[in-house]
Amino acid sequence: MIVDKMKKRAPTAKKKENKVDIQIGKWVKCDKCQEIIYKETVRKNYNICPNCGAYFRMHIGKRLETIIDEGTYKRFDLNIDTTNPLHLEEYTKKIKALRDKTDLEEAVSAGIGKINGQKVVICVMDSGFLMGSMGVVVGEKITYSIEKAIELKLPIIIFTVSGGARMQEGIVSLMQMAKTTAAISKLNEAGLLYISVLTDPTYGGVTASFASIADIILAEPGAMIGFAGKRVIEQTIGEKLPEGFQTAEFLLEHGFIDKIVERRELKETLSKLIRMSK
Repeated sequence: MIVDKMKKRAPTAKKKENKVDIQIGKWVKCDKCQEIIYKETVRKNYNICPNCGAYFRMHIGKRLETIIDEGTYKRFDLNIDTTNPLHLEEYTKKIKALRDKTDLEEAVSAGIGKINGQKVVICVMDSGFLMGSMGVVVGEKITYSIEKAIELKLPIIIFTVSGGARMQEGIVSLMQMAKTTAAISKLNEAGLLYISVLTDPTYGGVTASFASIADIILAEPGAMIGFAGKRVIEQTIGEKLPEGFQTAEFLLEHGFIDKIVERRELKETLSKLIRMSK
């Protein structure tokens, strides 16, 4: 029978496939243009896609490297640890896993450094650590940095990226909004410069507190900035929101931010603003 003959056929040699040897972790895909790019190429290009110009999110270390003069950054050592007020077992495990993965202690790094020779207090948030959410430690580090700026009579710069308050810490995370805002009020009374740099995305309790009450508010191109997400707002008010709503460009047009600055130009822009404030 035909079936029997088919069974007796000797297996044919499989055609060799041409496979490209791509090392895991060495490449990244751009969400905008869909191109696969060598990570080192992106890193050397300020974490900007060389193909379409889209911005990738930036690790704290890389951000400090592009803004602060080499060898001048000194991190504040506050010796405080992330709290678990709701006693969530998974939260403790998640924090430990994130520390191992990101090589960060928390979602913000705070310290003192120099920008073109000018001393500043600087805080940088990182989306890779629980989406930059603000819990007790983040709020305390921001507040401490503001108080240190007042003590040393230095300008302060805060780079924000956040999904908002950290829900795993309950109401104590919401308290950080009031605490950081009160600290900024004292900074304002002292007549010291505060520059907020909004990066993608900046949302929730961070936008509703220290991020949006600076003397000068800058933003990176295309950054999404707001309180609640677009879909939530549309469902709440029953209206269709304008095209480009919550983008940095839309907010600049409506007076929420002062200037959109290309990543390559941020250091020089910050340096000029600090000189002008003296």
